[in-house]
Amino acid sequence: MKKKVDAFTDRAFKGNPVDAFTDSAFKGNPAAVCWLEEERAEEWLQFVAREFNISETCYLTPIPQPQSSPFPRFLLRWFTPVAEVKLCGHATLAASHFLFTSGFVKADTIEFSTLSGILTAKKLLDGHRSDASVTQNGRVHENFVIELDFPVVPTVDYNSADVSLISKALNGVPAIHIKQTTTDEDLLVELPSAKMVADFKPQFDEIEKCPGEGLIITGAAPPESGFDFFSRYFCPKMGLHEDPVTGSAHCALVPYWSRKLGKCDFVAYQASPRGGILHLSLDNEKQRVFLRGKAVTVMEGSILA
Repeated sequence: MKKKVDAFTDRAFKGNPVDAFTDSAFKGNPAAVCWLEEERAEEWLQFVAREFNISETCYLTPIPQPQSSPFPRFLLRWFTPVAEVKLCGHATLAASHFLFTSGFVKADTIEFSTLSGILTAKKLLDGHRSDASVTQNGRVHENFVIELDFPVVPTVDYNSADVSLISKALNGVPAIHIKQTTTDEDLLVELPSAKMVADFKPQFDEIEKCPGEGLIITGAAPPESGFDFFSRYFCPKMGLHEDPVTGSAHCALVPYWSRKLGKCDFVAYQASPRGGILHLSLDNEKQRVFLRGKAVTVMEGSILA
C-alpha cells in the first residue's frame, strides 16, 4: 500500500525493500529503506531492523540543505538485526535508488550525513553523469547506474602469532595473506583462487570465534571470468551469517587488489548464493573508493508500529 509523504501520520512510515547491486529482483543484497519525517528513538530503529531481519535496514530523514553544498542532503543510518553499523554500501545504494525513483529529489547527486561522514551518490546514464531525470509513462525510469563515493578502509598485516582460530574458520583452506582493517577490525584473507572462495563451506561457529567483527575471504578471478577478484563476507557476530553483497568490504578489497594487480579499476563478483556484481574505482590521491551498481525495488508498504 503506497502512501504519499504528506499523508503520513506519526504512526505510519514508508518502507521499501530494495535489492541492491543487481538489475533483477531477488538477487543482490536486500535492504529495507525506511523514510522518516523526523528522527526516531534508537530503540525503535533497532526493533524495526530486527522485525525485517535482513542484512540491513536503513533510515532516511530529510535535513536542511547546507549553504556549502548545492545538493539535497539526508540523514542516513544503517542497522543490522542486532546493531547499528558505521558504513554500509548496499543499503546506501538502496536508499539512493529509492530517492531517485520516488521523485523526492530532482537532482542527480545526493548527499548523506552518516557515521562515516558525508557520502555522495550520483545517478549515471550509460556511464556518464545524468543532467536530467529520465521518465517513462510518467514514472522515473529505473535503467540507470548509481555511483557511491566512499572512504578507503585501510588494512594492516595481521600481527598475531596465533592464527589457529583463523585456520579453523577456514576449514583447512590455506591463506596467502591475512590482513585486518583499521576500522571495524574485519579480517581480510586471500585464498589461493576464486574457485576456493566460491566453494568455501563456512562453519559459522568457528568464524564467530575469530578476532574482529567479520571475515572477508577473497581470491583472484580467472581471466576468462570477466572479473578481477571474487569475495565473500561472513559476520555472525552482527547477526549476519553471510552478507550477500557487501559494499563496505570492497572499500578494503579495492586498495588491497590495487596494490597486487597494479590497477585502479575493477569488476568484482561477490560469490554468495545470491551473488552480486560491483564496478569499482580507486582514487589513491583522495583515498576514496567509487562503487557503481543498480538496484530494484521489490515491494512498497508502510510501517504502522
